[in-house]
Amino acid sequence: MPGPMSAERPRRPPSDDGLFVVGLVGQAGSGKSTVARALAAEGAVVIEADALGHEVTDRDPEVRRGLEAEYGPDVYRGDGTLDRRRVAARVFSDKAARARLDRLVHPRIIERIARRLDALRAEGHRGVVVLDAALMLDWGVERSCDAVIAVVAAAPDQLARLGQSRGWSPEESHARLAAQRSPAAFAAAADVTLENRGTIEALEREARLAVERLRVRRGTTGESRC
Repeated sequence: MPGPMSAERPRRPPSDDGLFVVGLVGQAGSGKSTVARALAAEGAVVIEADALGHEVTDRDPEVRRGLEAEYGPDVYRGDGTLDRRRVAARVFSDKAARARLDRLVHPRIIERIARRLDALRAEGHRGVVVLDAALMLDWGVERSCDAVIAVVAAAPDQLARLGQSRGWSPEESHARLAAQRSPAAFAAAADVTLENRGTIEALEREARLAVERLRVRRGTTGESRC
């Protein structure tokens, strides 16, 4: 259900730039990707922080040098992509290593998010922009959003999805989830919380309705159906 937009939930000031920026947060396996795809099908532009993170680790020369210095040159595969599973195995058991990785990568992801939003404005885009970023609240990027939607799900469902979609073992999934904010914390910071406890179609429908209601509350209109 919608919660009040207040000082405790900082959002960007009302703007006439034509964008309605929706932050999407939640734990891994909660169903964020399903929500993002549903909104994209309705005309929304989706900015995925994970994809930007891959771009940073695979293509940024300074980041590559830093990761090779930390993990060895063979941390990059023959095709030039980072062995993320190897890095993850280290950072989820070594807080100092994780902090070093975050300092190296996260500012560059945040910069790319800002550049992408600026590019959409420059292109004259009008409508919904979905920012899918699980670490949004850690970065303070919710201040660049008009509204934030949290997606939550039952832990057994999350574990099943993570095993199926990412090939993670139950132990690996538990470790990843333990390193993230709790579902309650995501919900407390959001304007709307979607509970992913039914069918995919139900979640998609609730996501579309949530965006429509948030736009009405924010007083925005746009050309996209979303």
